[in-house]
Amino acid sequence: MRIRGLLRAGLLFTPVFAGAAGPALARTELPSLDLAVSEAAQAVMRQHDIPGMAIAITSQGQQRFYTYGVQSRQTRQAVTRDTMFELGSISKTFTATLAGYAQARGQLALSDSPARFLPELAGSDFARLTLVNLATHTTGGFPLQVPDAVRNEAQLMDYLKAWKPAQAPGTSRSYANPSIGMLGVATARSMKQPFAQAMGELFAKLGLSDTFIDVPADKMSRYAQGYNKQGAPVRVNPGVLADEAYGVKSSARDMLRFVEANMGMGVQDEPLKRAIAATHVGYYQVGEMTQDMVWEQFPYPVALDTLLAANAGTLNSQSHAAAALNPPLAPQEAAWINKTGATNGFGGYVAFVPARKQGIVILANRNYPNEARVRLAAGILDELDKLGRQDRAAR
Repeated sequence: MRIRGLLRAGLLFTPVFAGAAGPALARTELPSLDLAVSEAAQAVMRQHDIPGMAIAITSQGQQRFYTYGVQSRQTRQAVTRDTMFELGSISKTFTATLAGYAQARGQLALSDSPARFLPELAGSDFARLTLVNLATHTTGGFPLQVPDAVRNEAQLMDYLKAWKPAQAPGTSRSYANPSIGMLGVATARSMKQPFAQAMGELFAKLGLSDTFIDVPADKMSRYAQGYNKQGAPVRVNPGVLADEAYGVKSSARDMLRFVEANMGMGVQDEPLKRAIAATHVGYYQVGEMTQDMVWEQFPYPVALDTLLAANAGTLNSQSHAAAALNPPLAPQEAAWINKTGATNGFGGYVAFVPARKQGIVILANRNYPNEARVRLAAGILDELDKLGRQDRAAR
């Protein structure tokens, strides 16, 4: 897989470097990597008319940031590593981490029924699910979105009381915002806090200073403007379960820190360590993809075609057979772990390989195809691996 030789362009390109000297990534002069990232990123931006993009790479604790284009076509303010983008469904990984954190603190067990914390739903089919079912999209058939008729909590509870699974829970994967959304609701109830407050405390524990559900007024100038398929400016439209399922906004710098935390780096709090590890347990096999708590993983090394197929829209828009792993698969080091996310005006991708201590974050203020995001990420990490091999051969 090669990303050299793509067309070059004159979009704003700003590399920023962080970390102590040592591995190849820490060198400030890496023209081959910088050129490869720049060519590939700008080609994707041109092809999909993306106004701005931030790319962050980590390797063995060394960080490198690349920023392109503008936060807003109106203000022309440049994208930086601190520009905040809507994460869309990448937000779900934080909801899963919060559930793991509540478990680590003894406030819930992932094997619990959500009705333990939502007694108003006792006796319903929803009450027969477990929190793991919610975290792995194996409820038996929620729709992708909360139905339009559900506009408040009372209507949501009525909907869940009447809900009937299309298939037996634990036998199929149907990607759904209501599933992860209700994981967040149940978790917040277990913690006896509003969800946004509990999540804000989690962000602080992770050391994330530019990650929010509700962006504060004094930071709105760094909240990128999103653009829909027609090129019109849009931002996320809050709805029922939006906070829990797709409501987080974050920066490339913060998301890279989160990626590093997911690889066991920089986290001292023991309950938080256990929480993160819990999200990497594999519960179901869906084709070549292992479904963790929100995260999706593949044995490493993994073929690009496998990643493209698993991140295709059909996997999330259709129901697929799921085989329960018994016992569940313990967190794997030799794994490619990833998650895509989008709102109407934003598109993102996060991937990391714990065994290599390598990860990548790609954030953009336009929703563009998952295939392009995965190809871009895989190509960049492939170029990074090539650089590492050259470094080792030169020693």
